Amino acid sequence: MINLVVKDRKGKVLLPSLELDELTSTVSQINSKINQKFKHMYPSRQRLTFENKVLQKEDPISKFDFKNGDVIQLKDLGPQIGWTTVFLIEYFGPIFIHPLFYFFPNIFYPGYAEADYQKSNVQALALIMVVLHFLKREFETIFVHRFSSETMPYTNLPKNCFHYWVLGGFNLAYWIYKPNNAGYFKFIWTKLGFENGIDDQYLILATLIALWTFAQLSNYKTHCILRDLRPPGLKTRKIPQGYGFNLVSCPNYFFEMLGWFVISLMTNSLASYMFFFVGAAQMTDWAVKKHLRYKKDFKSEYPKNRKILFPFIF
Repeated sequence: MINLVVKDRKGKVLLPSLELDELTSTVSQINSKINQKFKHMYPSRQRLTFENKVLQKEDPISKFDFKNGDVIQLKDLGPQIGWTTVFLIEYFGPIFIHPLFYFFPNIFYPGYAEADYQKSNVQALALIMVVLHFLKREFETIFVHRFSSETMPYTNLPKNCFHYWVLGGFNLAYWIYKPNNAGYFKFIWTKLGFENGIDDQYLILATLIALWTFAQLSNYKTHCILRDLRPPGLKTRKIPQGYGFNLVSCPNYFFEMLGWFVISLMTNSLASYMFFFVGAAQMTDWAVKKHLRYKKDFKSEYPKNRKILFPFIF
C-alpha cells in the first residue's frame, strides 16, 4: 500500500492521506475518492497531475513510480458538459434556423409583395443541402463518433455554438433566402457563356449536386474509418488507412470543405463564402496539428508521402 497527498493548485491540502494499492489501483480510484470527499468534483471535472504529467483515469498507479507522501495536484476544470451533447446542440442550430427563414420569410423580410416570397430552385436546394448535412452530423454524433475526451467546460458552449448558430445559421440563412434576389443567385459561370439557355443551368446544378453528394458520403466513410480505429472505451491510436487516408492525414476535413465549397458556388453568396472560409481555416489548423501528432506518435511508421489536407499539394 502507498499513501499519497492531494493538493489544489495553490498548495492547499485537500486529502492528507490517500491510501492505494500500488499494484492494482488505477487513477480512476483517485478520482472516485476525491468525488466522495467533494461531491461537486465529479471525475470529468478533475485534472490530476504529478510532476507535470497528466494522470489519465485508465492509467495504473504503478505507471508513475509513486512514493509515500508524494503530492498529486488537482485542478478544478469547472462544470462540464459531454461532447455528444455539445455537438447535438451545435448542429441543431442550422437545422432549426434555416427552415424558419425559408418557410416564414414574412417574419424576417417584412414589406415585400407576396410574389417576392417565391423561392428559386437554388434556394430550395440550399435548404435541402444544409439541413441534410447537419442531420448527418447529428446521426454521426450519436452513432459514429468516439470522443478522445468525454467533456468540456460549460463556459465554452457559447463560443462553440457561435460558428454554427450565427455564421452557419442566422447569417447564412438570412442572405440565402432573401426574397426577390434573382441577381444575387446569378451563377458565376454565366459570365463564361452559360447564360443563354436554362438547360445549361440545370446541367451545372446537377453536377454540383452530384459533387456535394460525393463529398457527404465520402466524409461519412472517413468518419467510420476513424471510429473503427478506436475500440469502445479505449484511447488507443492507430494509423488510419484506406479511403482518402492514403493521400492525406485528414480526408474528413477535405470532404467537409468540398461540400461547403459546392454550396458557396451554387448560391454565390458572400455569407456562404464567409462560412466556408472560416470553417476551412479552422479545419486546416486542426489538420496541421493532427498531421504533426501522427508523425510524432508513429515516427518512421507514418507514411512519408502522405500530405496534410489537399492531395498531392499540402
